[in-house]
Amino acid sequence: MTEQPPINYEAAFAALQEVITKLENSELPLEEALKLYEKGKKLSDQCAKLLENAQLRVSTLGQAENDTEEAL
Repeated sequence: MTEQPPINYEAAFAALQEVITKLENSELPLEEALKLYEKGKKLSDQCAKLLENAQLRVSTLGQAENDTEEAL
């Protein structure tokens, strides 16, 4: 069974922090370290995508607010 990726930023970031801690504080076999690195990369990409989407939403809301003010 495959592991479900976190669906929100906070969960993805927390999981990424766990991976980083394991990689930094452990003497892992190479294969396990590589698997953790791959998981961390996926989580990092997911966090970046979620932040991009949030930034786009904020920008869109700000633009809509400016458009409304200009119409008045």
